[in-house]
Amino acid sequence: MALRHISSRMSAVSGRMAALPTVRHSSGLSFEFTDDQKAIDETSKRFARDKILPVADVHDRTGEYPWELIKEAHGLGLMNSHIPAEYGGLGLGGVETCIIAENLAYACSGVSTAIGGPTLAESPLLVGASHEQKLKYLGRMTEEPLIAAYCVTEPGCGSDVNGIQTSAVEKGDDFVINGNKMWITGAGHANWFFVMARTEKDAKAGKAFTGFIVDGDSPGIILGNKEENMGQRASDTRGVTFEDVVVPKENVIGGVGQGFLLAMKAFDITRPEVAAGAVGLAQRALDEALKYSLERKTFGKAICQHQAIAHMLADMKIGVEASRWLTFRGAWELDQGRRPTFYASMAKAMASEHAVRCAQDAVQIFGGNGYSQSMPVEKLVRDSLIFKLYEGTSQIQREIISRTMLEQAMQGM
Repeated sequence: MALRHISSRMSAVSGRMAALPTVRHSSGLSFEFTDDQKAIDETSKRFARDKILPVADVHDRTGEYPWELIKEAHGLGLMNSHIPAEYGGLGLGGVETCIIAENLAYACSGVSTAIGGPTLAESPLLVGASHEQKLKYLGRMTEEPLIAAYCVTEPGCGSDVNGIQTSAVEKGDDFVINGNKMWITGAGHANWFFVMARTEKDAKAGKAFTGFIVDGDSPGIILGNKEENMGQRASDTRGVTFEDVVVPKENVIGGVGQGFLLAMKAFDITRPEVAAGAVGLAQRALDEALKYSLERKTFGKAICQHQAIAHMLADMKIGVEASRWLTFRGAWELDQGRRPTFYASMAKAMASEHAVRCAQDAVQIFGGNGYSQSMPVEKLVRDSLIFKLYEGTSQIQREIISRTMLEQAMQGM
C-alpha cells in the first residue's frame, strides 16, 4: 500500500493531530497513533520486513548501493515524505517521518540511511529556499527516485564548522566554488548538492558562510572513492572536490551569509529522524537478544531465566522505550511549529548511545555466537557506532543541551 492516498488528509506543514480518544480524565496527551500514522507504520514495517531484511546481509557484505530498494521506497511514498504537497510530496510531519525511519532502520540502518539521506540536503531548502528553488529541486525529488547530498564536513573540520575552508568567490552573475568536502552521504549518486562555503574570509561563523545548490553534473566536481566503512555499508560515503565549480547566483539559498543558520536549522528537521533510526536498531537488537535468550539453554533452563540476562533485557527495553518517546517529543515539537533543537539533541544523544549499548548487550547475550558474522547482532554493533557521530556527535549534543539549560536557568533568575 502506497502512502500517497494519505497525503490529502495530512497537513503540508506538520502532521495533523487527530482528536484524542474520549477518556474520563484526559490529560491532553495521547500515546496512540492516529489512523493515518497506523497506516504509515504498517506500510513501512511491511516494506522493511519483506524487502529490506532479506537482502540486508548482501548489501553489508558487498557494499552495493541499494538502488532497487530506493526505487521501491520512493514508489511507496517512504522517501522525501516531508516535502510539502505543493512540490509533489506528502507533506508529512516529523512524527510520521520518525515512524518510517525507525521501521526501515530496524531492518538495516545502512539501507535506511541511503533512503533517508537526501532529507538532510533537502532540509536547508525547506527552511530557506525560494519558491522557485523548491519547485525546481525539491519537485524533482518527488517525481523520480533521486539522491541529494549535504556537503558541509571537510577533511579538517567536522564539529568545528568555523574551520570550513571551502570558498565561494563572487564573479559576475556567478560564484566560483573551490575546496574539499569529506564524509558526504550519497555523494556518489547525487543529482545535486547542498554546499556550504565561505564567502566572508574574516567573519564569524554566523555571517561567514553561504549555502548553495550545486547541480551534480557541474564541471569541476570530482568524486572520491567510496569509503569502506565499518558499518552501514549499504550507504555511499565519499569525499567531494570542487575545482572552479561555477554556480549561478540564483542558486544561493536564503541570501549571502545565511549558510550557517540554514545548516543548523536543517538539523532541527533531521536529528529526530536520525534518533528514530537509532531506536529502530536498538529495538532490533533487543528482539534478537530476547528471541535467542528464549531458545538458548544453560544449566537446565533458558538463559532468559537467569537474573543476569533478564536484567540486561530489562535495561535494553527501558532504554528503547525512553529513547523512542523522547524522539517523538522532538518530532512533535517540530510539528507544533516550535524549534525542537533542545529535545532533538536530547533524543539524538540518548537514542544513539542506547543503540550502541543495546547492540553490544545483544552480543553479550549471544555469547561467543554473537561474535560470529553468521549471527545478526555483530552487524548491529558495527552499524550502531555511527549514530553517535554523524549529524552532530554526542558531545556536541551535550553542548547544545547544557547551553540551553543554562540560558533557561539564567532567564528564570
